[in-house]
Amino acid sequence: FGGQTPLNLARRLHQAGVPIIGTSVDSIDLAENREHFARLINALNIAQPANAAATSKDETLAAAGRIGYPVLVRPSYVLGGRAMRIVYDEESLKSLLDEVHSVSRGHPVLIDKFLEDAQEVDVDAICDGAEVFIAGIMEHIENAGIHSGDSACVLPPHTLGEDIIKTIKNHTVRLAQALKVVGLLNIQFAVKGRQVYVLEVNPRASRTAPFVAKATGVPVAKIAAQIMAGKKLSDYELPNPGDLKYFAVKESVLPFSRFSGVDIILGPEMKSTGEVMGTAPTFGAAFAKAQMSANQALPKQGAVFISVNDSDKRQAAFLAQKLADLKLKILATKGTARVLRRAGIPVAIVDKHQEGDNNALTLVKKGEINLIINTPSGKKSQSDMRSIRAAAILRNIPCITTVQGAWAAVNGIEAIIKEEFTVEPLQSLYQNNVGAAPCGRPGQAQGPARTG
Repeated sequence: FGGQTPLNLARRLHQAGVPIIGTSVDSIDLAENREHFARLINALNIAQPANAAATSKDETLAAAGRIGYPVLVRPSYVLGGRAMRIVYDEESLKSLLDEVHSVSRGHPVLIDKFLEDAQEVDVDAICDGAEVFIAGIMEHIENAGIHSGDSACVLPPHTLGEDIIKTIKNHTVRLAQALKVVGLLNIQFAVKGRQVYVLEVNPRASRTAPFVAKATGVPVAKIAAQIMAGKKLSDYELPNPGDLKYFAVKESVLPFSRFSGVDIILGPEMKSTGEVMGTAPTFGAAFAKAQMSANQALPKQGAVFISVNDSDKRQAAFLAQKLADLKLKILATKGTARVLRRAGIPVAIVDKHQEGDNNALTLVKKGEINLIINTPSGKKSQSDMRSIRAAAILRNIPCITTVQGAWAAVNGIEAIIKEEFTVEPLQSLYQNNVGAAPCGRPGQAQGPARTG
């Protein structure tokens, strides 16, 4: 229940004669050891991004070249994605080798093919060694590449197709049973097109377990502790969280407003210091409530400043059109404004950084910008935008740095304008989501009926 730390301690405790309840040390090793886990995944015929483990700098460079850039490079046995990086070329990797191998402290460095534009999904489940209860399937709002602790997510999934969800359930049951998990299990998947990949399997409690418990009303930590102590899932009348009649959105609380000048761009290394939850009958309203709780309330009027990289400009046109339809004023830098005007969207041009009195930084400081949508691009642009993002965060102006987050914000703004928000106790949400179903059992090909 202590995240990565007990997994790191388990073998030494076991060797010292300390009884380990729940998932065995051998099963932990099977999940944590890259070579052993790859063999298991292949035997189960489950897709995984191309990957390798390296113990030296030369091995790391060779593995990355063999897998093909971009790659995700990370030390093993560390917390919060420390020193994890997405690397797009060999020169960039060489500059990171000292840090990555230093943090790894003798453990292998892990190199994975990075799946660009993939959708990430978190699953929390409980297994008693045979039966499996899937407590929650959480769809990340940001694409893969943002640490799961920083990414917003929604339960139940709101854009995944039924066939994808069925595959995720099936993989979860088979992995839990193959690993002989006793207690909690967290799996991170990536969905690219119609292919489901396994990114990581953690035979332990995850940071998402409290969110799943609050969102569904199922005390997953309590049940898992009792399972570890010898009870079976068949001893419980568990509801079917897949039948939720509302959406729950988890949003991360980031510390940037406490540190002047710190950049807010998110990546594979975790930066958040807490999280909040919003619930509502619609995804947009739930997302808007979560933003309010994280002190980043979305505007229902005013001006939106948009500045995106070239690959996001087409999406920016759709976003801007929707925001204009909602009667918000659109501001943009010259390049983005050109694209928006060609699409017939009314837009006011904002001066470049430090040019004139109509630049974005000045407008932020004057309180004339109410929302910023800015996706990362070249180094010069990022240097300019960093001070704008930092100034916005210090003034509690929402600043969104991914296209996926921007679409969620548009849904939230529409909900604020068109829906009537209500506040009610969590317990009232659970009353209409009760009903037991049988667990998945060994050899059951289609996955469990008790799923979230």
